[in-house]
Amino acid sequence: MDPLSALRDYTIRGDLDKIHRVGDEFRFSTHYSFPCKSETAYRSKQGNLYTLETLVFFIKNLHIKQPEYIKNSTNQGIPPVTYVDRKPLLDYLEGRVSSSEAIQFVLPNATDVEEYRPDDPQSFNSIPNNNGVSNLGIEDDSEIRVLEEGGGGGGEGVDLMGLIRAREKPLRDRNAVLQVRNRDFYGIYVGALRREQEKPQQRKEANVGGNKGRPLGGEKDEGFHSGPKAKMLKGGGKIGEGVPIILVPSASTTLITIYNVKEFLEDGVFIPTDVKMKQMKGPKPECVTVQKKFSRDKDKVMTAYEVRDKPSTLKADDWDRVVAVFVLGKEWQFKDWPFKDHVEIFNKIIGFYMRFEDDSIESAKVVKQWNVKIISISKNKRHQDRAAALEVWGKLEEFVARSRS
Repeated sequence: MDPLSALRDYTIRGDLDKIHRVGDEFRFSTHYSFPCKSETAYRSKQGNLYTLETLVFFIKNLHIKQPEYIKNSTNQGIPPVTYVDRKPLLDYLEGRVSSSEAIQFVLPNATDVEEYRPDDPQSFNSIPNNNGVSNLGIEDDSEIRVLEEGGGGGGEGVDLMGLIRAREKPLRDRNAVLQVRNRDFYGIYVGALRREQEKPQQRKEANVGGNKGRPLGGEKDEGFHSGPKAKMLKGGGKIGEGVPIILVPSASTTLITIYNVKEFLEDGVFIPTDVKMKQMKGPKPECVTVQKKFSRDKDKVMTAYEVRDKPSTLKADDWDRVVAVFVLGKEWQFKDWPFKDHVEIFNKIIGFYMRFEDDSIESAKVVKQWNVKIISISKNKRHQDRAAALEVWGKLEEFVARSRS
């Protein structure tokens, strides 16, 4: 990972306190370390690339005013972030925007790299660095002998592939390679799981009915079958069978909507709805799948939830799967719901009301009469969003566990 991406990741997660300076390098917990003076991919409007030292000092001193920040930065010999770059840089580091025109990742100049010829082993060692040592760690005047099957010569060979692998840095692992922006593979997983759960019932019916054309055992199973509906994530109690549902208001004036709920619940970052609507390409999603990705219990298995904002489209069986609702604070939100009053609603469904911490008490006057959890977030301190998201998950998981017991 490059220094800029690492700093942005730690800023969004609220882990800036885990970035420490040790000598001439910054250590990001136990995951990464970069030289303090290393240039990042963020280019200032003056034309120069900001160093990691400049960006770390900037993001850790947001609480002080610009003149004092400039003074402290100059006293420590750290080039400051210019005033015109402050807002766009801060928006990027705190995750309010996903990209910026100021970010320019520098690619290697093709003229600086010599062509590699498989029949010329010396090409591995042909590019020296500043110390006169090749990028593989072999001195320029050293002799490279390629060991060939059946070859002789009696000399000690050099494992070229071993040298290459020793310097490799993995960019993706088997989990990260499946993380595609604006794509959700949960539906594929649900379909595969459903077919696996249908097979025992199909075998039973085949044995009773004399195996009338149904696939058994290792026989090829094409698509879905007309057998009994699969029972997934069965919890018993008050919660119905299937993937649990969370309802959010369809009005864009509320803090949490179907546009930004995924970033808030999965990443612990609040992004305003209007910002997400401008970033989103294509039509408004009818359903979003969310899953808790951060937890104090690393071994805990997390459940996926469907998020919807159109209660009118829910069927009777779907209402049995509704476990939570983000309330707007308006009575009309619950019009045509299959419950007689608010008492019944919030006995069967846990309610959350999101508000800014400095909003007037009057805004929550109606909500305080309901049995809902009020969650407060800051308008500007995005590093505090994670705690609010964890509070939502904690209340939700506690409610689900109690309902299923």
